[in-house]
Amino acid sequence: MDNVKILAIVGMSGSGKSVIVDYLTDKGYPKVYFGGMIYKEMEKRGIPRTEDGESEKKFREEIRETEGKDWVVRQVIAETRDLISAGQKRIVLDGVYSWTEYCTLKHEFPKALTFIAVVVDKQIRYDRVAVRPGRAFDAAAIRERDRSEIENLEKGGPIVAADYYILNNGTIEESTDRLDEILKKIEF
Repeated sequence: MDNVKILAIVGMSGSGKSVIVDYLTDKGYPKVYFGGMIYKEMEKRGIPRTEDGESEKKFREEIRETEGKDWVVRQVIAETRDLISAGQKRIVLDGVYSWTEYCTLKHEFPKALTFIAVVVDKQIRYDRVAVRPGRAFDAAAIRERDRSEIENLEKGGPIVAADYYILNNGTIEESTDRLDEILKKIEF
């Protein structure tokens, strides 16, 4: 694990995590997508995904209840270890949801892992989510999603405990400039 560096990108829905992750993957860094673990398992079990995201939300909460709060992160760790075994030295983790996942990752990759939280003023986030292509939510729906993710999935912990923050109130360029500063600082 010498010289391996892993970035975990965290933030609330609509904060701009995907923009940051896309910027990193466009640079050639592989990503391991937490939500992808849910999607793969839903497909395996024949559970259809709904446009409103309700089936995903329900399944995400159920699988953590039945298989343990660490089920998703165990899948992510296995995939990350496979990438490391294949020679990858820089890996991006997209979408840490819970305090359990945060603690498990910190234990598993103590020297390699850096958390970056993408944060944005609430109203700006709500406005962005309202017009987001393919995954738009109105204000009531995003408030409910926030409540659910904070109360049921402990999502606030990883954001609060992040090593670095990107304030994403402005342009994509401003956010990626901040990310580049962080990458340089941590020699990613």
